[in-house]
Amino acid sequence: MKVKVQLQHLKPYQPGKPIEEVKREYGLETVIKLASNENPYGCSEKAKKAIAEELGQLAIYPDGYARALREALAAHLNVKEEQLIFGNGSDEVVQIICRAFLEKGTNTVMAAPTFPQYRHNAVIEGAEIREVPLVNGHHDLEAMLAAIDEATRVVWICSPNNPTGTYVNETALRSFLARVPKHVLVVIDEAYYEYVQADDYPETVSFLNEYENIMILRTFSKAYGLAALRIGYGIAHENIIRSIEPAREPFNTSRLAQAAALAALSDQVFIRDCAERNKQGLEQFYRFCEEQQLAYYRSEGNFILIDFGFSGDEVFQYLLKRGIIVRSGCALGFPTAVRITVGSQQQNEAIIHALTEMLKERRGHRCKETS
Repeated sequence: MKVKVQLQHLKPYQPGKPIEEVKREYGLETVIKLASNENPYGCSEKAKKAIAEELGQLAIYPDGYARALREALAAHLNVKEEQLIFGNGSDEVVQIICRAFLEKGTNTVMAAPTFPQYRHNAVIEGAEIREVPLVNGHHDLEAMLAAIDEATRVVWICSPNNPTGTYVNETALRSFLARVPKHVLVVIDEAYYEYVQADDYPETVSFLNEYENIMILRTFSKAYGLAALRIGYGIAHENIIRSIEPAREPFNTSRLAQAAALAALSDQVFIRDCAERNKQGLEQFYRFCEEQQLAYYRSEGNFILIDFGFSGDEVFQYLLKRGIIVRSGCALGFPTAVRITVGSQQQNEAIIHALTEMLKERRGHRCKETS
């Protein structure tokens, strides 16, 4: 038996180490996981209550149309119900887009490094991948525009970008969209939208009235704290949604996920509180980086990429042995950096203390070598 040739050299997604595995491997009782950009404050109590109330319905298929959630989300976003598509996480919406638009003989344009699932799914569909390097951590929109041709089907803009946390401002995005050919779908991935603080971050939902070739991705996995339930969504012109719906699997979002997302959506006080705490957490890391003279990107997400000037794997292992899980930049296109999820104040203090000790040890070792 032979699988697609595209799969033969394609590695599956490698998630961060689970807490249970680290506890077992290092004999630890307490482990802090700051690797997967999860919400350290969990989810809304309203979502927990909704899940509990839904447990008696597990033998019944979910609503394949997700009507209750669809109606509430459409009202929240001020869009038509027909402008929404739901996925098993926004990851699945990425997969649906690639399945619907990409094939051999087409190409797709994206930044590099960025969220790896754009590339992963495009490879599976046999499309050519055109990667445009970031410039100082930011999307190079002019170079991305130059990479588009008649065979281009999808352009991906991750904003805030994973793993840098940088974003595309409104002026730059409008200028870009005005020049993208109408046959090209521009996907604006806003997985971290609820965390954004920048005044010039674009409210892209309003763009849907001006540009019929854009699609916005958002998720309930990050700020809403429902990563375990896997539910995300896309927003686009209803013609786009109608055309890609056949690529969506039936019943692709569960009853629990729909109920929890619906309840979580009604608790915007929780979301605003999480966003404010995240802002404060980022400030903790900014102060640490300034004190230690470390390069970093200011982030609009719930994570920060810090360059330590030596292997990110080394930083990862140092922290892992001390019960802290982060993401090495070696797997993210930044080999001397690590990506750290912003945790609670106490979690941030714990990792900053560990990193300070690590840097002190390295600097002390270097001093001995030169003396």
